[in-house]
Amino acid sequence: MMSAIRNAFATSLCVLVLAGCGEQKQAQQQAAVPPAAVGVVTLQEKPVAKGYEFIGRVKAVSQVDVLARVEGFLEDIHFREGQEVKKGDLLFSIEKDLFKAQVDQYKAQVAAAQANLANDEIQYQRDLQLVKNQNVPQSTVDKDLAARDAGKAQVLLSQAQLEQAQINLGYTDIYAPIDGKIGAHNYDVGNLVSPSSKPLVSLVSQDPMYVTFPVSQEKLLEIRESRQQDDGSLTKIEFVVRFSDGTQYKYAGRWDFTAPQVDQSTDTVEMRATLANPDRQLIDGQYVKVILKERHPQNRLVVPQAAVQTAQGGNQVLVVGADNKVVARVIDLGQTEGGDYVVNKGLQPGEKVIVEGLQKAKPGQVVAPSEVKQEGTATPPQPAATPASGGSGSSNGTAPAGDAPAGNTPAPASNQPASGGGQSGSGQTGSGTSGTNGGTNKGAGQ
Repeated sequence: MMSAIRNAFATSLCVLVLAGCGEQKQAQQQAAVPPAAVGVVTLQEKPVAKGYEFIGRVKAVSQVDVLARVEGFLEDIHFREGQEVKKGDLLFSIEKDLFKAQVDQYKAQVAAAQANLANDEIQYQRDLQLVKNQNVPQSTVDKDLAARDAGKAQVLLSQAQLEQAQINLGYTDIYAPIDGKIGAHNYDVGNLVSPSSKPLVSLVSQDPMYVTFPVSQEKLLEIRESRQQDDGSLTKIEFVVRFSDGTQYKYAGRWDFTAPQVDQSTDTVEMRATLANPDRQLIDGQYVKVILKERHPQNRLVVPQAAVQTAQGGNQVLVVGADNKVVARVIDLGQTEGGDYVVNKGLQPGEKVIVEGLQKAKPGQVVAPSEVKQEGTATPPQPAATPASGGSGSSNGTAPAGDAPAGNTPAPASNQPASGGGQSGSGQTGSGTSGTNGGTNKGAGQ
């Protein structure tokens, strides 16, 4: 009985000793693994013009449908479809023969009316003298006066008819009413056209152009509030247009109109900007994105897009504290500015965020941060090579793993703990810090 107890006690003691040795060995192995090397950026403010983005349409300042003013057969077309014309350029000609004949006819009528008027005036003056001697009755003078006045009216009528005929003759030549680009004509030479016909052609002005876009009431109030300054003045804003392929139009716009009423079907207010169009890049009806920006940028905190990850709670970054421990921070982002996001809240200037090696860093983990120089876009960090005697030293160096003698590695990578150097080593062997932005890196896809 005592022998069985001694054996059981000895067995338990051996198990405890072996377990203690295993834990000590594991702790030694973990202590030998260096912290994961990561690249960080120290956050700072930079001048950023706050902006709002909307969907808009390009609209011509003027669009004219050219109509025939008189009826006649189309005789000639004086433009090439799609060309730009100036105001006053000749576009169409209608046959003039009939209208010239009408002008000549009314000229003759004017001459006849003037001759009759002259005769009536002579007759009136003659009878006016005779009535003084009672050679003719007063009624004759009265009739002469009425005839003279009727002759004057006939002259005026004939002159008006002549003027109308001349105007109609002028309408046989159709000129461009505005500067602009002309479309395709709807009638060919030889067709009969009249004021009741559909438009002969459409003409669209080119420079400047309007861009119209709807703004929700909520956004409009936000814009107005953001423009208010402490001294009571308003921040000047400008309009920037971006095309559907993402390229930005090089000419800024000027805000010149806000609709006085809300569109009740969409609960939006229409706004309009005017933009120069000397290169004819803007086309009437074109879809564009409109960005309202402050004319004078203000200092705002920004974070590199490469540091932002999409998490369940929203956007987050990994912050490295003073003790080099990693902390996950949920942040609220604003607009994009180059390769950065504007930070609305969640971060402070001077904090360090990880931009390289995101997949190696976990919240609560101690890391070895190195500052990344930003020249437009973040460049990969260059961590110092670790000694070859470490558990994963050959994989963290900047030189390929094959440059280190094989005998310097005390144990295969597979013998390292899953959470220690084996993990960081297998993720970096022969690759430095490339590809560290990971699939969940929000900046990597942009």
